[in-house]
Amino acid sequence: MGRTDIAVTSTNKSWSGREIQEKRDKFNRVRASLQKKASQGTRATRRRCREILKRLSGKERRYQVWLNHNISKAIIDEAKQTQSFIAIEDLTGIRERTNQQPRNKTQRRRSNSWAFYQLRTFLEYKGIKEGVEVIAVSPRYTSLTCHCCLHIGRRNNKSFRCSNQACGWFGDADTNASYMIALVGLSVRQPGGSSLLACPIDSGLQKAHDFSVA
Repeated sequence: MGRTDIAVTSTNKSWSGREIQEKRDKFNRVRASLQKKASQGTRATRRRCREILKRLSGKERRYQVWLNHNISKAIIDEAKQTQSFIAIEDLTGIRERTNQQPRNKTQRRRSNSWAFYQLRTFLEYKGIKEGVEVIAVSPRYTSLTCHCCLHIGRRNNKSFRCSNQACGWFGDADTNASYMIALVGLSVRQPGGSSLLACPIDSGLQKAHDFSVA
């Protein structure tokens, strides 16, 4: 789960975050203009600006809820049809960690408006309703680890390349992360706990009866 792509699954489905980001940026510009006007002008003008701000806030929130409902429904429906379970990243605390890094005001605003927890909540309650198991796994190094050989690779924005010369896998970074989360989910779900590092990783991932969301 991310901001560039809201969700990417190990079954090669993805939902771009470009449209929601553009809408948020537009709402932010309109809000800034209205907030400025709300502190100036006549009493009627200020009241009118406050009313419009309230409506805009509700419109943006409703659109985000609608979008996450549709994404979570599509993911749960696919898992139900294929009798799979779903592994997702546990992103608890990610805002606090990312905001500690040097960031401009726009990047902080975009990070703080990222509704990843809402999407996780929708997946979990829809999973309970439809009988689909949803488990959360640690996201640590999932975007930097090659799903083929488990070596740490190099990620550059949306691209990933494995540093292991014997492997050399390269491709979309979020797709690689979703494969890796699927492997971690399978390992954690095994009786006795995780045995990922003790197991050879091969093309069996494509045959596994689960999929993940990155």
